[in-house]
Amino acid sequence: MTRTTAPTRQARLALTPKTSMAGLLDGAWWPYSRDLATELLPLVEALRDRFGRVTRITANPAAWPVAPYQVPVGGYAVHVGWFTDQPPDTMTLLSYSLGRCDLLVIPPETEPSSAARLMAAASAPGNVHTTGALMSEENTTGRLLREAGAGEDAGETDGGTSRQRRLHPRPVVGARMIYMPQGMRR
Repeated sequence: MTRTTAPTRQARLALTPKTSMAGLLDGAWWPYSRDLATELLPLVEALRDRFGRVTRITANPAAWPVAPYQVPVGGYAVHVGWFTDQPPDTMTLLSYSLGRCDLLVIPPETEPSSAARLMAAASAPGNVHTTGALMSEENTTGRLLREAGAGEDAGETDGGTSRQRRLHPRPVVGARMIYMPQGMRR
């Protein structure tokens, strides 16, 4: 019986452009699942050209149900260090040649619009936000957007006759979330 391997998916990865504006993070990674053995190969291959051969990673075991100490990746093994004091949304990848790569790890169950905002914010040049701050800001932004959408839906059910002033200003989406009052919108 011959064993076939399932085709690997391309890593959902956003990296900071190579600039002189160094930030706290080198980008963001949005895995498809919480199975590190399956998800690590596409990530390592996507980072190879920029960071070299990844030999070690560090992560928090709370985010991964199975915590192996080595993961086979294309003919060699990547050593995994599990640290409970490391933020759960952070992964550090180490290579022989070019040092380290710090990534925000977006939970697989995150909605695509939320993941896109997180990837853009984490890969912005000169980003000074920690992974915890980015996740917290996104939780707040997502809640405000859901509330704004629910308010618009409620206005449509009454025929649109009563125009209520919004309880929350609309966010301007970018590398950082900046809230503008209703009268200042363009």
